[in-house]
Formats: sequence, structure tokens, C-alpha cells
Amino acid sequence: MTLDRALPRRAWHHLEPMHAVLYFAQEAAVEAEALGYDVTDRWPRYFAWRIAPLGAVGAEVATAVCYSFSPAAVARHVPKAWAVAGPEKVLEARLRSVDAVYRSLFAGRLHTAEFTELVGLARLAAEAAVTAGRPLAAANAALAWPEEPHLALWQAVTVLREHRGDGHLAALLTAGLDPCESLVSFAAVGAAPAENFAGRGWTDEEWSAARERLASRGWLDADGEVTERGRAGRNEVERLTDQLAAGPWEALGTERSERFMELMVPFFLGVIQAGLLPMQSTLGITTVPAPTW
Repeated sequence: MTLDRALPRRAWHHLEPMHAVLYFAQEAAVEAEALGYDVTDRWPRYFAWRIAPLGAVGAEVATAVCYSFSPAAVARHVPKAWAVAGPEKVLEARLRSVDAVYRSLFAGRLHTAEFTELVGLARLAAEAAVTAGRPLAAANAALAWPEEPHLALWQAVTVLREHRGDGHLAALLTAGLDPCESLVSFAAVGAAPAENFAGRGWTDEEWSAARERLASRGWLDADGEVTERGRAGRNEVERLTDQLAAGPWEALGTERSERFMELMVPFFLGVIQAGLLPMQSTLGITTVPAPTW
């Protein structure tokens, strides 16, 4: 049976909130503070949580995999993060964070037959993800699987999330969008307000210069509004991202992929309904155009 071309996008909508709780939950802030991170700003712990699977890398590597952040923003936190706590300690703390969050959110759901089935499907999909050329997916896939089923679920959705994210960077590069241009064009199609990207660290001058470069290519008009060419270009980025993310779901097959998403519904809705994630994020989950391929 041919895989529904919209399935990789739908799967992402289901699994992204399950991963992203790490960056917003109070339980994770508590763990980060215990390690010694400044938790008055979420970025010190964000870079520690996200980059730790790669080891104690420097700013250049962190900037490469965190494509949309300005090099200056990354350099404020990496490699400084490893002076606070080494990657192994960070990885232990992030699992403790997820353990606390999932137990709080999903009490009563973690020991059912349906949950066992969900974890099994998630792990099958994650283990089918080809990580060649995908550094963050590969680094997370190389970690030992946690024994606790709910932590294994988080690791599986993290591998799948980073697999898609690494592919998205390939799609941006294919489109010729540099890091700042990727955000300017994303904001221009209405995926998220431009001010939501302030934390990525680009100066007003850098943002304006990126707008001018996109205007010179016909992606934006003189007022900074997206053109038909620009919208088509972003649609192609998202189409290619979906295509590059399809592998795990093709391996799982349509029936099991649909079952995974059915079983995931009460969990990702639990995250959304708990209000842990910002109402307007930089992800564009509800606004990124549907695939047309």
C-alpha cells in the first residue's frame, strides 16, 4: 500500500509536543537549576538538553546543527554549557526531567496495553530511521534505550523529531536559504510572527539584510510581504521536508503508522491541554502549508 503523502506531516504534529515538553516544563527547569544552569532564561538549558547527545562540542558544531540560531546566540551558551555540567550529567538530568513530566501528565495511562503497543510502534519507527547525514538524529539514536517504557517513548519521538529536523535543514539548504533567511521566509508566510524569533539572536540589521536578499530573489516584495514565488519556495521546502521524513513511516507501513497516531492522540493532547507549550511557537505546526506532492 502506498504511504499517504500527508502522513509524515501528521506524524510530526503528533510527536513534536511530546518531545518539546523538555524545553518548557517546570520539572526540567528544576533539574537544570540543580545542575547549575541559569534558569531565568530558557536558552542555557535548551542548548544543553538538545546538544548533549553530540558530546562536549564547541560553538561551531552547535551552530551547524541549530541552523536557525545566530552564531552569536549559540556562542553565548556553547561550549559554556559543558563547564556547568558535562554531557553525561545533562543526559541523565534530561531523562529525569521527562520522567517527572510524563508521570505528572499521564498518570494512569503508562501501564496499559495500549501504551505498551504505542511504545513498541514508536521504537520500531525510530529504529527504522536512517541517520546517515543526520547528526542530531544519529546522536540520539546512539543512546542506550531507557528501561522505563515512557522514557523509551520519549527517546523514540526524539529520534524521529530530530530525523525530521535534520532533513528540514537539507531542504533549506537545497532551497538556498541561509539560517536567517529561513526564519524571515517562514515568518513571511505566516507560520509564526517575526517577533517570536527574537530568541534566535539575529540583530535587526541582520534580519533586514536577510529580507533584502529574499526580495532580490523575488521571494518578498518591497514591503517585505511574501510573493507567489516566495510562497511556492516555502511550499517546496515543506514538501521536501515531508519527503525526507517519510522513511520511518514507510518502514512501519500505513496501517501501523495510523495506529501509532491513534494511540498517540491522548498523549499529545495531554501536553497541549496542560498549557506547557506557548500558544504561538516558532514551530508553525498549525500553519505550515499542507504538502502538495
